[in-house]
Amino acid sequence: MTSVEIRSLLQPPNVHEADTRALAYLNTTFKSVDDLEHGPDLDELVEQARKQQEDLEMKLVASQSSLDATIAETRTKASEHLHTAQELSLLRHSLADELSYLSDELVSSLGEPDSKPTLLEDLESLHRSLKELESVKGYVQVIEHALKLSEAAVEQVRSSPTVVVSEYEDLQGFVASVSAACTKVEAVASQPDLHLIGFLEGVVEQTWRDMKGALSSRLLEAAEKLKWPLKVDYAATAAEDRKAFEKAFGDLLTLQTIGRKIRDPTDRSGSAKEGLYAIQALVQPIALRFKYHFEGTRQTNRLDKPEWYFTHVVNESHEHRPFMESIIQSLLGSTEYKSINAWREFTLQLLPLLERKLRRTIPALLAHPPILAHTIYQALAFDTALRDEGFDLPGTTAAEKADGAGDDAKWEGISEVILGKKEWFEAWVEGERKFAMDQYLEIISAPDAWLIADEDADADEDVRIVDRDFRPTNSARRVKALVEQVTDRYSPLPQYAQRTRFLIVVQLPLLESYHARISSSLDAFETLSSTLMRAVPGALGAGTGKGGDSHRLTAGVEGVQRLCKALVSAKYVAKAMETWGEDLFFLELWEEINRRANLRSKAESAPSLPNPREKEGEPAEGTIFEELVRHYHALVDRAEEMIVQCVMSEVEAALKPHLQGSAHSTPVTGADAADEIPLAQTLIGPLALLSSHLTFLRGTLPRPTCTSLYRRIASRLGTHLLQRQILYRGRARASAAEGKAVLAEAELWVETARTALKEERGRVEAPWRAYLEAARLVAGEGEGWRRVAGATFGTEEEGGWEEVMLEEVGLCELSREEVQQVLRRREDCEW
Repeated sequence: MTSVEIRSLLQPPNVHEADTRALAYLNTTFKSVDDLEHGPDLDELVEQARKQQEDLEMKLVASQSSLDATIAETRTKASEHLHTAQELSLLRHSLADELSYLSDELVSSLGEPDSKPTLLEDLESLHRSLKELESVKGYVQVIEHALKLSEAAVEQVRSSPTVVVSEYEDLQGFVASVSAACTKVEAVASQPDLHLIGFLEGVVEQTWRDMKGALSSRLLEAAEKLKWPLKVDYAATAAEDRKAFEKAFGDLLTLQTIGRKIRDPTDRSGSAKEGLYAIQALVQPIALRFKYHFEGTRQTNRLDKPEWYFTHVVNESHEHRPFMESIIQSLLGSTEYKSINAWREFTLQLLPLLERKLRRTIPALLAHPPILAHTIYQALAFDTALRDEGFDLPGTTAAEKADGAGDDAKWEGISEVILGKKEWFEAWVEGERKFAMDQYLEIISAPDAWLIADEDADADEDVRIVDRDFRPTNSARRVKALVEQVTDRYSPLPQYAQRTRFLIVVQLPLLESYHARISSSLDAFETLSSTLMRAVPGALGAGTGKGGDSHRLTAGVEGVQRLCKALVSAKYVAKAMETWGEDLFFLELWEEINRRANLRSKAESAPSLPNPREKEGEPAEGTIFEELVRHYHALVDRAEEMIVQCVMSEVEAALKPHLQGSAHSTPVTGADAADEIPLAQTLIGPLALLSSHLTFLRGTLPRPTCTSLYRRIASRLGTHLLQRQILYRGRARASAAEGKAVLAEAELWVETARTALKEERGRVEAPWRAYLEAARLVAGEGEGWRRVAGATFGTEEEGGWEEVMLEEVGLCELSREEVQQVLRRREDCEW
């Protein structure tokens, strides 16, 4: 029974609830008066309820007595249980304290200050130390035995008259057995790695090096008697010394032959760089001398003199070549190394001296681009010198290790030590770029940069690469020389990727900058000539002067002179690039760029290079400078058009007063006209202006260029005069006398041009023929003129009409319709 139930039972009776229940019972049992009469007796019910009440009260008394007894007993038991619980709690705390004490005795307190290890810890530490000492003892015994075998192997080679390596083979077998045992142990249980196998393999390698060193020392002792490393006179050496040398040399070769059989190439660290042991031993004294002179504190060790140590190695190789090709080659001929070229192998063993020197010095040269560039050029020159001597990898031990390349192996050169490292190569290229750009800026900033060179200046055949009388500006000649200098700098580079990088980064920007400079000068000229603004300082050597007269810079011969500077500069460099593009060096480079995908991607990123071919099978088209040549030719065309426009605009401006008839006339005779025909004085100025321009062009430009410009100028001027003087002269028609005046002027224009150009009349007259023909038509008279008019306006066939024109006029440049239009300008024309 729960406490809630007990608490509810102990509650006193509820009189109200009893009354309610009784009333409900009566209401249910006696619903009416009739129920009192016919239902159960009410008195009996009352009596029955009374008896029931008495029974309940008796039970209540008995229950109350039992409850009191139970409560008393419960209190007694609760008191006993509480006392027991207190005792158990005290016992628990006592046990906890004892357990804590015992735990403290077992737990380590080494991390705490002033603490001492427990006995258990001492026992465990001693047990571990014992096991480790037992393991170390085994390792030490293994190492001791291996070292003894190593010493025995070296002593066996040193003391034996022949090459015997049985002790070394025992060492190899012992190391192999230890390696197998350790592998099994590691497979069974996890053991600490003491690098025992690696150490033993190192002992094996060191033993072999010591064995080789012992025989090398014997060879060097014998070589010293031959005065090695000085030049050897083998024939003058004593026979005993020669025999000792040959014996020591053969022993080293024998050791190397044995090593190839008993040693695993995959287990030899660094052996891939070894050559023939005997030749490698002979290089040792040379290496010591090299280190003494070029790696110490002597005056010969200078960073700015790399040619000293390169020359030293070349001299050593060249000086000992006879000895290598005669004596050493014969010694190799009786061994399995007879395919080895002794001199090439000897030279190959000298190269590590330079490699080590370069790897140590180049980092210090990165901050000094001139010295770095000088070192690279000397390295390239060294490679070229050795190749010219006949050195290459075939016939050396390096060819055997070059992935089976054999006779196809190629020597990359000592320069690859520098050029093969991207950071060093990029530092060199950047230094060359800055140097080239500084020189370029110095060239175009020179006071005489835009002066046209004299014919005999720097008697250079390249000055006349366009025409015999071509005279470029000083800047064009110097820029050409600078670009060729850059070509000389990177042409010895061994790899096409390096050449392409140099071309894009160093060479092309020079040509692009010069193109941009000329283009900006032409822009400045156009601006000045159109808006009469002040001149741009430095453009083609132009200056504004104190007066700031910008019109003077673009007018007259001075203005044309500036345009001619741009013209000859662009044309000279364009022709130079056409010549370079046909050079074998650039043809091979362009072919490689088109053939290799990585080079094609670089070329596509350079806007100044032509688009390479899309497919590898397609042949290369054009030249490498084709795109830049096209840009320069566009500059040439632009400059020529500006010259023509400048001359035309000035002559036309000078002709305005004459064509408007504003000036008075004065007798001026033409060359082929009648002396009585008066010519306007206003014509003298335009004629003189044209003469001065043509005279300047003839003296400045090559003959083909001058002729082309003259034809364009004369053709435009003749068309202008034809239109203004004859075709579109207004409503007034010309008389015969006026026609003769026009003809006299036309002949005077031609004669002026002939005098200025100093050419035959037939060549000078060609662009004026349409104007001359029209002038002769309006000046015609008599039967000849009527015959021309009749044939032109009549029904004469075209062939007959042309024949009449040639007979009467001497020219037939105009069409029949144009001739009719000209004839109608005569006042006496009836058609």
